[in-house]
Amino acid sequence: YRNFIGKGQRCLLNISNTEVYKNVLHSLGRFCFQSSQPLGQKTTSLQISSLGQFPHRFSAWNAEITRSFHTSPSLQAAPVPLFWIIVKPAQKLFAIILGRSIRNWWKALPPNKRELFKESARKNKWKILLGVSSLGVLFVMFYFTHLEETPITGRPRLLVFGKEHFRELSQIEYDMWMEEFKSKMLPETDARYQVVERVVGHLSESNKDILQVSALKWVIHVVDEPGVNAFVLPNGQVFVFTGLLNAVSDIHQLSFILGHEIAHAVLEHAAEKASLVHFLDFLSLIFLTMIWAICPRDSLAVVGQWIQSKLQEFMFDRPYSRTLEAEADKVGLQFAAKACVDVRASSVFWQQMELAETIQGQPKLPEWLSTHPSHENRAEHLDRLIPEVSRVEEVC
Repeated sequence: YRNFIGKGQRCLLNISNTEVYKNVLHSLGRFCFQSSQPLGQKTTSLQISSLGQFPHRFSAWNAEITRSFHTSPSLQAAPVPLFWIIVKPAQKLFAIILGRSIRNWWKALPPNKRELFKESARKNKWKILLGVSSLGVLFVMFYFTHLEETPITGRPRLLVFGKEHFRELSQIEYDMWMEEFKSKMLPETDARYQVVERVVGHLSESNKDILQVSALKWVIHVVDEPGVNAFVLPNGQVFVFTGLLNAVSDIHQLSFILGHEIAHAVLEHAAEKASLVHFLDFLSLIFLTMIWAICPRDSLAVVGQWIQSKLQEFMFDRPYSRTLEAEADKVGLQFAAKACVDVRASSVFWQQMELAETIQGQPKLPEWLSTHPSHENRAEHLDRLIPEVSRVEEVC
């Protein structure tokens, strides 16, 4: 990592962020930082204000040069039920064997028997159509009978797995993370831990009127890792890497990022994403069987299977992930506004990340290739949302 200040300041001087920049240069309050060091380095001499007394202006505009930064881990921050881990590969293998067996059986038939089957299919085409339509109706009924409203936003979504059951399974994921990071956990006496604890505590206290926020017990874990990352498990376990504390410029940015991660847990995005993935996987088994039955050679079937998996990934999985990220940004921004955080810092943070990648010369991949929105689009999306949540801030 390397730090930069000058170019970063110039980047932030647009119309929507000039006021934020001015505030930065005129810091006030007991919880202020007046150095150009990252937040993680400032906490060694930090004097934390009492709970609920949050500052509104900070001074440190430096950004970290980072690689592949996301506010959630690349792996899902929640376990997939063990049943699916075992069954999913077996289902695909069964579909391949079934499709290949149908193809070989058809090839082995004498020409006269093939004609008999074709003639029988033509005679019973309406019965076949009725059977296929009935199967389609069953899938549609299953989908609509498992629709629920997303908390807070009210968006309809498919939810196959039970919420409580999914939270219990997240204990498995929690144990795995604790085993991996057991030697890197910061003690509660560490100033960096106390900063994260106060931020999460203030966010949860300010949003306790929301049932899903007050229902969870938020437990803090700060990991001494250089990676720029943070995530929250469905059972309320909060993990923050010290690399993130070094990357953010102030408490406002940290509050927004943690609000974003808390939003993922509150909105039950892990269970929702797992539900959609497994529903699509089940549907894809039909197409997988057809591919292996129709393709004349195994090599063509393998290519067809690869194309099918990529179409599912880029037409459904990744766009849906980006939708969930945008929703978490929106709800996380609302959480931050109710906690009297300067929400304009959220957009500034993603501008800093974009500038960091540009300075480092990282290639910009098209957004459709990613599970997350681009830094530029995230900043623009937040800029559009800020006027709405600013009305909430006015009561602070």
